[in-house]
Amino acid sequence: MIPVLGVEGARVAVLGLGRSGLSAARALQAGGAVPLCWDDNPEARDRAQAEGFDVADLSRPGAFDEVASLIVSPGIPHLYPAPNKVVAAALHAGVPVDNDIGLFFRSLAVPEWDNYDTAPRVIAVTGSNGKSTTSALIHHVLSEAGREAQLAGNIGRGVLDIDPPGDGGVVVLELSSYQTELARALTPDVAVFTNLSPDHLDRHGGLGGYFAAKRRLFAEGGPDRAVIGVDEDEGQFLAGQLAEAPGDDRVIRISVAAKLSGPGWAVFARKGFLSEYRKGRQAGSIDLRGIKGLPGAHNHQNACCAYAACRTLGLAPKVIERGFASFGGLPHRSQLIAEKAGVAFVNDSKATNVDSALKALQAFQNIRWICGGLEKEGGLAGLAPGLQNVVKAYVIGREAAQFAMQLDEVETQVCTTMAAAVDAAMAEAQAGDTVLLAPAAASFDQYDSFERRGEDFMAEVQARL
Repeated sequence: MIPVLGVEGARVAVLGLGRSGLSAARALQAGGAVPLCWDDNPEARDRAQAEGFDVADLSRPGAFDEVASLIVSPGIPHLYPAPNKVVAAALHAGVPVDNDIGLFFRSLAVPEWDNYDTAPRVIAVTGSNGKSTTSALIHHVLSEAGREAQLAGNIGRGVLDIDPPGDGGVVVLELSSYQTELARALTPDVAVFTNLSPDHLDRHGGLGGYFAAKRRLFAEGGPDRAVIGVDEDEGQFLAGQLAEAPGDDRVIRISVAAKLSGPGWAVFARKGFLSEYRKGRQAGSIDLRGIKGLPGAHNHQNACCAYAACRTLGLAPKVIERGFASFGGLPHRSQLIAEKAGVAFVNDSKATNVDSALKALQAFQNIRWICGGLEKEGGLAGLAPGLQNVVKAYVIGREAAQFAMQLDEVETQVCTTMAAAVDAAMAEAQAGDTVLLAPAAASFDQYDSFERRGEDFMAEVQARL
């Protein structure tokens, strides 16, 4: 646990008692604060009370009298589309609002670090797609290289639940836009921006607000190194804002769309080969084509980001390459779950938006595509470049018929349920085909989470093999 610093004797309100909220309450208490906990869910309140925390209705009049600050869980809106009533009450009372990420960054460094040979480092990863895989890949490479490393944030453990890092330890954080937007302290040593595509637009008041939330990770804390995907205009802009000159190697540019040249530091992947260039000369390379845990151009972008982050810590290219080779991938992200009679079965349930689904479609050939769910705003037109790889689409979800109508470039079958879709796809699949779950939609019309949807797909496939 990372005890929160600077809160001794203070009354600190905690709104939302899921994983991050409860871990924040524990860390606040460990730092000498008095947490006042609230959640609209009675079961969550019961869990907090069972741990001995004070539960107080933060929506009642006067709830913020003598409260020093409010800590908010990521899923609770604080501005758009409308502030949660408790957040609004705190702001009206002049009470500062923060989250567990802000508490972490202000509490991580302690006097004991003065006795370390190498101060601990924090690598923070954000972006629209690929941040989970990039974060996990960095952590895996470091661990395989014998470095002390912990994975936390939007993946793995809550940031305040981790152990205090030791001499030379590295903390790898995956951070969503919800987390970066609200944190009052953001001071990573290395910050990574994978890419940007429209997502969570209602929560951020549009694409500009969404990008601004991501940008805070770089603008607020001033990382020593910034790894920036430059295949979108926003990434180009961000890299340009951070660099003092073309050869400024504090900014490492990443691409899977073009060969990067110039006097600076760049890592790019073309035709399955990763290349590192510094001051116009090649400094390293990796053949990514045979690495099963990193299929497709989108995973090659993740590999470039992870490679660059690890290089900033002094790891040699060959050491990073060995880590890549043993990386098995993450569940529900281009996860190869089975192969039979020449047919591959791939679970990419995490492809909850059009951009991530497109990347999955471009990673495979002869696809029997299971798609559909709770469609996000913007429509499905962005999938067009990947549809040439689709043999047939099998559409699930409550609005499967409407979803299918937008896929007029491919043959479709309205299946509605996962069981029916897997049945149809497996009955028609031939050697060389890939049965791919890449929904291009949220799961909440039929499932509690994208994980549950992916688990259902895997269970249906395994039951028929």
